[in-house]
Amino acid sequence: MKYLVRDKMLAVGDDYWIEDEDGRHAFLVDGKALRFRDTLELKDPDGRILITLREKLFALRDAMTLERDERRLAVIRKKRFSLLRNHYLVTLNEGTELDVSGRILDREFKVEYEGELLALISRQWYRIRETYAVDVVREDADASLLIAVAVCVIRMAEKEREGPGDDA
Repeated sequence: MKYLVRDKMLAVGDDYWIEDEDGRHAFLVDGKALRFRDTLELKDPDGRILITLREKLFALRDAMTLERDERRLAVIRKKRFSLLRNHYLVTLNEGTELDVSGRILDREFKVEYEGELLALISRQWYRIRETYAVDVVREDADASLLIAVAVCVIRMAEKEREGPGDDA
């Protein structure tokens, strides 16, 4: 299933819909303004919070946490030792690790588990400017988790590109 994301969402406080491939609202990304740290909520069309995305404070390296039902679901960090410039590691609470690699800022990357493709993020399917797709390849995969991972790594890559001290 492909989900369409319009890429205007980078400012905290912005809300935007993610649509399914049939154009229906599938998820709402609710940017929480006036917070001490970067916080977003991924909601279903009825407004129920599915996953909360938070910037991790006081971490030695940039990290974001994903929470479900107010319990930590995963931590996302840039992979320290990698030949790839844009390589992130998602560590789920039970110890499972997802690998995110590719051209994050270009919106051309993939999410894998032990070499198996779970999701492909790409702009190539759409001619609409500032739009990319999250193609959840496995039917049994948690689409909300994979979309949250994509949103997080893009935010982290954007912040890294801006550099320390920039609040643009």
